[in-house]
Amino acid sequence: MTEEVDVVIVGAGPSGLTLANILGLQGVRTLIVEERDTLIDYPRGVGLDDEALRTFQSIGLVDRVLPHTVPNQILRFFDAKRRLLAEMAPPDARFGWPKRNGFVQPMVDAELHGGLDRFDHVEVRWGHRMENCIETSDGVTLEFADGKDPVRARYVVGCDGGRSATRRLMGVSFDGTTSSTRWLVVDVANDPLGHPNSEVGADPKRPYVSISIAHGIRRFEFLIHDDESDELADDPAFVRQMLAQRVPHPDRVDMIRHRVYTHHSRIAGSFRKGRLMLAGDAAHLMPVWQGQGYNSGIRDAANLGWKLAAVVTGQAGDALLDTYDIERRKHARAMIDLSTMVGRVISPTNRRVAALRDRVIHGASLVPTLKRYVLEMRFKPMPRYQQGAVFHAEASDSASGGISPTGTLFIQPRVDTRADQNVLLDDVLGTGFAVLCWSNNLRAVLGDEAFCRWKALGARFIEARPMTQLHWPGHDDTDVMVVGDRTGALKSWFDVYTDSVLFVRPDRCIAGACIAQRAPEMSASLFDVLCLTREGGSSSHDEPGSVLHVAQPTAEPSGTVAGSS
Repeated sequence: MTEEVDVVIVGAGPSGLTLANILGLQGVRTLIVEERDTLIDYPRGVGLDDEALRTFQSIGLVDRVLPHTVPNQILRFFDAKRRLLAEMAPPDARFGWPKRNGFVQPMVDAELHGGLDRFDHVEVRWGHRMENCIETSDGVTLEFADGKDPVRARYVVGCDGGRSATRRLMGVSFDGTTSSTRWLVVDVANDPLGHPNSEVGADPKRPYVSISIAHGIRRFEFLIHDDESDELADDPAFVRQMLAQRVPHPDRVDMIRHRVYTHHSRIAGSFRKGRLMLAGDAAHLMPVWQGQGYNSGIRDAANLGWKLAAVVTGQAGDALLDTYDIERRKHARAMIDLSTMVGRVISPTNRRVAALRDRVIHGASLVPTLKRYVLEMRFKPMPRYQQGAVFHAEASDSASGGISPTGTLFIQPRVDTRADQNVLLDDVLGTGFAVLCWSNNLRAVLGDEAFCRWKALGARFIEARPMTQLHWPGHDDTDVMVVGDRTGALKSWFDVYTDSVLFVRPDRCIAGACIAQRAPEMSASLFDVLCLTREGGSSSHDEPGSVLHVAQPTAEPSGTVAGSS
């Protein structure tokens, strides 16, 4: 008999593993099928951003990931004479975590895999190569090579990389370009330089990259000229010749691996087709220059995970899944374009072009606002959804007279509760929906009907107050958590916006915002836009009304990590 599950994820890479953890926490029966026999054990991605760490926090694994990271990593760009062109050292952590972090991908992926041990209803099957999938009106049947038994699922998500079989079976294009420029990447253990930061050498003679990952691992990358063949670049003598430009004793390095690769700038024609979806490299590929390939895949999982869980558990209608492509496509495209542009700035081998670039950048660095723009990474595109699973009030309705925060990620400062001090806000908000207001009676603001509807969906209600009012019992409500604005960051945020009631999605995007008197109308509009059911739905793994909250894990993560070499 054909086995049945709720969701099949094709590919046990970081996007698939993160998505499986999100679904596992919501009680969704999930199966990962992977054609390899084990996790990839060599470094690929080398940079984690604050949004990815926030997602790992949401699935309860950030404490296991952090030991494999180098927080607050500085990235410096040098010209051919080793004069500083630019520096990226963003100081703030508005989402709760540093913006730049080096990391060892195999070890982090192993922690994501270990996290699945918590769930009896999530499984990874190795050595399973999908050959075909047959879609019907109520599900998809997956067929595998070597006579392995078929599996039927309600939805399939292809997280199977740039050569995605899922994308091919969907008949979806992969639009974009592949650069003709080749790079030699060399990963070494026992870091021969030893410093904790990274640099890019924009030297027209041979551009290079040197990145501290973690645990004494360093990555070097060198541009390969057109007259240098792949066979030459693969020669150990050539590799040592490249390393000699950066280390004094290239013959003594402890090499993990080396290979030649090219940069791709591609995006799938659609992230969803019926009951099949794409995430991670299967949906988009981008050059490495902003370190956003890995992080973009984690964003896909965070955006899609809660939506899939809501639909599977009956909390929302199938149309909610259409918002995944609507929201993620524009941001992924912006990241591809930024990464491509940075690569073009870094890698010209024409000396005149490089000299002109250096003069322009040196001149810009003398302007304080431009220098801060680069230093603080303000150029990095941030998600801002104008369409999708959000509701933008008309200007006449918002009464804000300014820019609405709807469609943006809410900040994550540290707060106090009446029971705990100095906790990250997301740990108070939980893993589902949250309704948050500034120093107001939230039940009275929403009204009983809206309050009960959100409560039936498992939403948490948060009232943020100045620390001076944290323990004031005035309009206490047993269903509302009071938090104290420990650092003042929450008031500073509300100082910018006049909207004082926020409806926050499980991925911490603000689905809607309004002044207090507009809260009942905003709530009703969001139920329509988010395709939410009135009853809150139910699943075979949770009691009715309990969806989108953390399911109790059945076991602790194993903690086993893969070696990096």
